[in-house]
Amino acid sequence: MSAKFIGPGLVLLFCVSQAFRDVYFANVFQGVDFFVVIIVAFTLAIVVFGGVALLRNPVEFIRLRGEIAALFWMNALTALAWTSYFFSLKYQQPSIVNALHSGAAPLTVVILARFGIHIARPSPMHRIELLGYLGVAGSLLFLWWGVLADRSGLRAHDPAVSLAGIVLPLVSGTAITISALWTKRLHERGIGAETVTAMRYVLIVGIAWIVVRSGQRSSGIGTPDQFMLLAVAAMALIVLPLYCLQLGIARTTPLTTHTIRALGPAVVLGMELLDGRIHYSGAVLVGIALYSVFAVVSNLLHGRQRDSDLERGMVKGRA
Repeated sequence: MSAKFIGPGLVLLFCVSQAFRDVYFANVFQGVDFFVVIIVAFTLAIVVFGGVALLRNPVEFIRLRGEIAALFWMNALTALAWTSYFFSLKYQQPSIVNALHSGAAPLTVVILARFGIHIARPSPMHRIELLGYLGVAGSLLFLWWGVLADRSGLRAHDPAVSLAGIVLPLVSGTAITISALWTKRLHERGIGAETVTAMRYVLIVGIAWIVVRSGQRSSGIGTPDQFMLLAVAAMALIVLPLYCLQLGIARTTPLTTHTIRALGPAVVLGMELLDGRIHYSGAVLVGIALYSVFAVVSNLLHGRQRDSDLERGMVKGRA
C-alpha cells in the first residue's frame, strides 16, 4: 500500500469497526453501567499502550512535561466526548448518534478555521467546500427532526432524555475533534501514537471510578465470564480501533480524518438490522443517505482543492 493511503486506510478501518462497536454496546448498555465499560476499556488502553510506549520510546514521557496544557485539554475533552457519546448510545438509535457525532467533527474544523483557530498545523480550505458542509449540517437537522417527531427506529423516551440523546452527540463530536487536534499537535512535536493513546484516557478513567464507587449503581456484571467477555469486546471494539485511529490521525490532516469518519453512519445503519430493538425508519434512512452523500462530496471537494493547490505550488516553484 502506498504510504499516502496508510493514514486514510487506518481511519477507514476505524469507521468499519465502530459500526460493530455502536450496535454491540448499545445493547450492552441496556444492562451494564456504561461507566463500568469506560473503566474496563480505557484502563486496558492505558496499561497496554503505556507499557508499549515505555519499552519503545520512554523519552516521549519526558517530552510530555513541556506539554501540560495539551495533556489537560486532550484528557478533559476526551472525557467529555466519551461520556456524552455513551449516554446517547444508551437511549438513542446508534446510527443517529453516530451521524450527529461524526457530522459535528468536520463542522467543528470548519468553524475553527473560519475564526482563525488552528491548534495543529492548518489544512487549507476553500469556499466551494462550504457547500458540502452546509449539506452535512442540513442532514443533521433532518435527523433531529426525525427524532423529535418520533420517526426514528426506537420508541421515544422521556422528551428530556430524547433531547439529550440528540444534543450530546454534537457535544461529543465537537469535543473529540478538538481533542484530536491536540493529539495531532503532540504528534507534530515528536510524541508517538502509543504514548498519546496511553495518556489521553487518564482523566476519564478517574472520573468513572469516582462515579461507580460513590453511587448506588449496579454494574450489571454478575460473573467473571461476563467480565471477561466485556474486556475482550472492549479491547477489540474500542481500544484497538482507537489506536488505529490515532495512527491515522498522525498521518492525515484533521479535515480528511473526520470527513472519512463521516461515512461511518451508513455502515452503522446496516449493522442495526441485527438489533431486534430497532425498527425500520424511512426518515432515518433518508437522513443517513443525505448525510453520506454530502460527507462524500465534502471529502472529494477537499481532495480536489488540495491537489490543485499542490500543483499550483509545484508550478510556481519551477518558475
